[in-house]
Amino acid sequence: MDLPIVYHPDYVAPLPPSHRFPMEKFRLLYEMLVGDRIVTPEQCHAPELPPQDWIESVHVPEYVQAYCQGTLDPKAQRRIGLPWSEAIAHRTCISIGGAILTAKLALEYGLACNTAGGTHHAFPDFGSGFCIFNDLAIATRMIQKLAGIRKVLIVDLDVHQGDGTAFIFKNDPDVFTFSLHCEANFPGRKQTSDLDVPLPVGMEDDEYLQTLARYLPDLLNQFQPDLVLYDAGVDVHAGDRLGKLALSDTGIFRRDMQVLSTCLAARYPVACVIGGGYCEDMRGLVYRHSLLHRAAAQVYRQYRL
Repeated sequence: MDLPIVYHPDYVAPLPPSHRFPMEKFRLLYEMLVGDRIVTPEQCHAPELPPQDWIESVHVPEYVQAYCQGTLDPKAQRRIGLPWSEAIAHRTCISIGGAILTAKLALEYGLACNTAGGTHHAFPDFGSGFCIFNDLAIATRMIQKLAGIRKVLIVDLDVHQGDGTAFIFKNDPDVFTFSLHCEANFPGRKQTSDLDVPLPVGMEDDEYLQTLARYLPDLLNQFQPDLVLYDAGVDVHAGDRLGKLALSDTGIFRRDMQVLSTCLAARYPVACVIGGGYCEDMRGLVYRHSLLHRAAAQVYRQYRL
């Protein structure tokens, strides 16, 4: 079995031409991975729409219904930062299905990667920062229920703090939230993760990787999760317009190799989502997202999963 990859064509929905959210990157990522022979279409798994009550395992039913029906208050819609349409609502829900499927496949095969996801700014009753429903939180809740596991470690290496995820699990001893993020960045009001490591503006590869190495092995040893959910945001890159850190392409690849190797060497299964990334150079952005899948394919072969 090759590395399981999760993708759906509906990960892309139309946006106004001037919108700053890089929606096309999800399709282009899949095309790059296939074109560069990192993956084949045969190893890709398509998610299904999740039942609404799965989304409501994390989110307030009134919020879920208002968003899905297009009746959300305009102020709440502006806070999300994406316009509403039936296509975007459908895309939001199919992406949730993708995160859940990725978690299932990770438990079955040891490692699995989504080609979308990482909507960690969504709170139970509102969305924020391009995040409508929190796929990390919903995947955690549903994989606990569907697979009968208990402990989930969320390793959030997006440049922005995973504030919604931290809030959702703040009183849950079975879910450990670890956020390594730029201190002087969105969100302005941080929540309290189980472990927050705020980083100074401009941090580069070596210092970043050394910081990560100081925390991750001990976290795994102490918490001993049944599953690791990894948010591999590439907005830590020096060229990211919403980032403020200064990692290189090589640094991002080394980071992903470090996370995956550390987890799999200790026999902890990992489900990966791609997280944030914002850049005018679309091909460069898509390549940076593909580094997760390139690293995962290498580690998957190395550990013969």
